Amino acid sequence: MQLDEEDIENQKPQKPCSGLRKELKDCILASDCVKKFGSKPNDCLNPDAQGINENCRRVQYAFFECKRSLLDFRTRFRGRKGY
Repeated sequence: MQLDEEDIENQKPQKPCSGLRKELKDCILASDCVKKFGSKPNDCLNPDAQGINENCRRVQYAFFECKRSLLDFRTRFRGRKGY
């Protein structure tokens, strides 16, 4: 019995903010910054990068907030932001 790549991903224990990380990765790779301008995905994360739409910026900010909430001890009571 052969497992698909998606099945293998679903079996792994999820890290905090992994959903937002995957969404950000997919959004950046599909952006004009990577496709049209040929920039590296890491360069497209800069605030002054061209070709990134507002939705990707929102996902980037949500990912930042999720990662920051991991360091905030108050989240023990409030829960992590993001998913």
